[in-house]
Amino acid sequence: MAAFSASAQKTDSLKKDIKVDTAILNKYHIDPPKNSLPVRTRVQQIRQESIPVSMLDYKINYWKKWISMALNFNQSAFSKNYTSGGSNSIALGTNFDYKTEYKKGPLDYVGELNLIYGITKNKGQGSRKTQDRIFFDNKIATQLSKSWYFFGSLTFESQFDKGYIYNSNGTLSQISNFMAPGYLTESVGFEYKPSGVFDLRLGTGTARQTFVLDTGVYNKQKTAYGVDLGKKIKNDLAFQVVSTFIKEIAKGMPLNVRYALFIPYEKHVSYISHRVDATLGARVNRLVQVNLNGTFIYDKSTNPLPNTTKTFPQATEGMALGIVYKFPY
Repeated sequence: MAAFSASAQKTDSLKKDIKVDTAILNKYHIDPPKNSLPVRTRVQQIRQESIPVSMLDYKINYWKKWISMALNFNQSAFSKNYTSGGSNSIALGTNFDYKTEYKKGPLDYVGELNLIYGITKNKGQGSRKTQDRIFFDNKIATQLSKSWYFFGSLTFESQFDKGYIYNSNGTLSQISNFMAPGYLTESVGFEYKPSGVFDLRLGTGTARQTFVLDTGVYNKQKTAYGVDLGKKIKNDLAFQVVSTFIKEIAKGMPLNVRYALFIPYEKHVSYISHRVDATLGARVNRLVQVNLNGTFIYDKSTNPLPNTTKTFPQATEGMALGIVYKFPY
């Protein structure tokens, strides 16, 4: 056992003293032989291949439609002993606006129908209308360049019901009715449309027919809305400018402005007429909206005051809170 242990210790001491010189080993390193056969590489090419694709079952709709309906209701009531005074009243207003557009290639068609009617009833008085308008506009155009079009349009304007002037002595003077006046306007010319919010029509060739089918609106005047006494229609040739601006100026606040200029060719410059219609909305939520609308008119032919030769600007303004439904929202 002692001899075996001594031999083991000697072996361990030898293992510790052996050193390997790697430089000497590198002399015996043999590199592997190179591949003597040539290697061919192919150039990658990309080419177009036709793959049969079946047509999807989609239909392109070139029509766009917008509908807006509003109903406004106002009511006020006072007790008999209310010291500040007041009169019980009920007011109702409606507004229907329908717009459609067809656009394909150079062809562009826009149609708009706007119907407005409002009525109020005060205690001790009969019902009186506050708003009344029928407006129907149709325009078809073909594109000439990026922003210019050649267009033709047909526009109809009138009102639904009779309109009166309420004199201080309690009498009434009728000044309007359905088709008294009524306007039918045909126009051709050039349209400038640089964007979807602004539109300008220059109607170089415009004809307008003015109708007064209810002779009760004459009220002892020689003319009514430019139509001579005893006649029911008048024709005018004119230059017309129509401009529209429609934009949401802030979130939930749409602004709609329309300006119309009418310059008769055969009359004095004093017969140039202007009309501005503006509507500003403020959306409370999806169904409730506040509307502020106004109209300004300067037209010598539509002077509603009997036996008056002077021309005065006409204006109306209204604000209403009501239920509004729009599609698409």
